Order: sequence, then C-alpha cells, then structure tokens
Amino acid sequence: MPAPELSARQLRAFLALVDLPNFTRAAQACHLSQPAFSTLIRTLEEELGTRLFDRTTRSVQPTPEGRLFEPSARRLLGDMQRAVSDLGDHVERRKGRVHVAALPSLAAGWLPALFSDFHARWPGIELALSDLLSDACIDLVRGGQADFALASGGTRAADAAELRLRVLCTDRFHLVCRADHPLAAEPRLTLRKLAPWPFIHMARNSSVRQALEAALHPLAMNTLLEVEQLATVMGMVEAGLGISVVPTLTLYQFKRDTIAIRPLPLPQLSRRIYLVQRREGSLSAAAQALHDLVVDRLGSLPA
Repeated sequence: MPAPELSARQLRAFLALVDLPNFTRAAQACHLSQPAFSTLIRTLEEELGTRLFDRTTRSVQPTPEGRLFEPSARRLLGDMQRAVSDLGDHVERRKGRVHVAALPSLAAGWLPALFSDFHARWPGIELALSDLLSDACIDLVRGGQADFALASGGTRAADAAELRLRVLCTDRFHLVCRADHPLAAEPRLTLRKLAPWPFIHMARNSSVRQALEAALHPLAMNTLLEVEQLATVMGMVEAGLGISVVPTLTLYQFKRDTIAIRPLPLPQLSRRIYLVQRREGSLSAAAQALHDLVVDRLGSLPA
C-alpha cells in the first residue's frame, strides 16, 4: 500500500477539530468555510483509510485511531513548520554557512574588513575561511568543500572544465627594500637593476613566485633565501638581508618607516586574482550574498 500523501492543511484541520470538537468552530479557526473544512477531514480519512472522528448531532470525538494519530500529526505538522521556517531563515540570510578559500595575502590583508561588514549585516551566517595557496584553494572548490575561492588562477583552474573563473582584479608588483638601500632612491627601476642584489624569494608554489619567475625569464635573481610566509619576507628585508618583489595586495605587511616600497612599472609583471567556483550548481543564499560583496569590493580595485 503506497504511503498517504498528507498536506499541512489536512493536518491543521485534523488538529483543530481535536482541539475544538465542533466543525463550525474548527472551520472558523482554520479560516475555511464549513463545507471546505469538512472536505479536508473527509479526504484525510480517505488517505489514511480509516475514520478519525465519531460524529453525532451533539459532539465530535476522535476515534481510537484518531487519538492514535494525534501525536504523530502534531509532530508531522511541527516538522513541516520548522522546515519551512528554517528554509526561510536561509533564504532571508538569517542563517547559513559560507566557506571561502583564499590566498593568504587576501585572507590576512583584505578579507578581514569585508568579513566584518558581512557579519555585521548578517550575524546569523557562519563564516569559514581556508587561507591556502592557489592550488589548494582550487582543490577545495573542486571537491565541494568551499563555496568559492579567491586565487591567482593558474593552469590547474583554467584547464578544469568543472570550474568557472572570473577575473576580479590585476595585482601589480612593487619592490620592497630597506629605506636606506640604494634601490630606494634609484630613479628608474628595472629588473636588471634588481637582479644583482640578494633576493628574498617566496616558495616556488606560491602565486607571487610564479608570476615573478614568468616575468623574469630568462633573467635569474640572486636568491639569498626562499621562505613560505610574507611576514618572513618582511622581517628579512627589514633586517637588511635582501630585497624582494611583492604584489599590491600584500603591501599591508610592509608599511613600516624602515622599509621603502617602490612600484615596478613593468606591464609584464602582474598576477590576476580570480573568483573560482564550480560551473554546475547554485550557491546558497548566504554564499551568494558574500560572493556578491566580494565581487563588488575586489572588482572595484584599480587594475
């Protein structure tokens, strides 16, 4: 026997008649005419294959089957109402969860203010952040763990048919060196003028290093150290151990009186920041709200 298809209207009518054992009063409580209300009760009984009420000229009482069904009906109606309410909370962004994967430079320097604004607007939405290099960010999106990523793209994303990339901005590069370094006062900077000086490199799998090596080829830098973190680059540069070249979105790490920051007017030296998401499927209402805020803020940065 197939399971009966019960509606919330039928359950509400049944419970109203249990609580107000009178067809007229129960119909009024449900804002229905008495014939429409009676039809709901009759179709419910037909769906369940049993009589739920004993009707006399003076009273209406649940049958034993009606009393047996009552707690289940209350639970079913409550579950329906909670499901609809919970969905409404998610649609209206009162609840939800968003997981973003982002380059560490963005996660530390640019996202905090945006996350703060988003949380103030929608405090019920839980935020999750994975601050990883581009390939790891892209893997999280591909695997469905992250809703979207802010990454530098690269071939792994561009070649993935299941991913969609949107260019948000182009990140230019700057020389960072001690304020008393000869390059701090150099009138015209070129890569060849930088090449002889001891250089603090980011790790080879970082988007900064990949963009720099692509622009430098076949020129080689005088590498002194290779490090994983921008904070380490800053410390080594400030100590006078070497110079480095870093993107605009990382400059928050280097804004100190002891460090000179010089833009490099080299069009070939840049990195694109992409918003990466799965090509198939929609974002949740919460994720879409954060996505739109990211596009508005990061997409408005100068190229």
